Amino acid sequence: MSESTIATRLEGVRRTVPAGVTLVAVSKSHPAEAIREAHAAGQRDFGENYVQEWRDKAEGLADLPGIVWHFIGSLQTNKVKYLAGKVALVHTVDREELGREIAKRWEKAGARARVLVEVNLGGEASKGGCRPGDVPALVDRLRALPALDVAGLTCIPPPEDDPRPHFRALRALRDSLGLVDLSMGMSGDYPVAIEEGSTLVRVGTAIFGERVRRE
Repeated sequence: MSESTIATRLEGVRRTVPAGVTLVAVSKSHPAEAIREAHAAGQRDFGENYVQEWRDKAEGLADLPGIVWHFIGSLQTNKVKYLAGKVALVHTVDREELGREIAKRWEKAGARARVLVEVNLGGEASKGGCRPGDVPALVDRLRALPALDVAGLTCIPPPEDDPRPHFRALRALRDSLGLVDLSMGMSGDYPVAIEEGSTLVRVGTAIFGERVRRE
């Protein structure tokens, strides 16, 4: 994909994202050069799903000024150590064990972690995420951990559903807990997510095109 295509697509997305909403360019499965092209066009926040892929890219792109990494994939506790102090926001905390490991590793790195609690609003067995009814207790336990700030909530609605009711439910849950951020909305539904109060949208295909499948 050429630089002009990425720059053009990025600009098209930016025009639809209002001030106060962070656009996270989802670069998973795209080459480092695509990130360089988006960065050259002014993008700074990038989302990755796989720890090893992120590590390889972060090392190869260490010369890029102001790049901000978001980890948006399922995270195993034994891989948290690689992210500590290097990722600005972990979007997918769904259990206390993971939160404790993040707090421990970030504290060891002399930093504070910012995390979002992932909520499985659709009750899908194939997806991670905390059940909605369990979220308040989990947030309370995470808030008690050192070196960890619970910034908000995230969700991915079931693909066959109208996303709006799910986004509204997540916003109501966020408000009831006194949190700030909502990470919801992807290439196909981020305008609706913004209408429903999203503060971070995760957009990949609309910027980079179809991603390369992992073997």
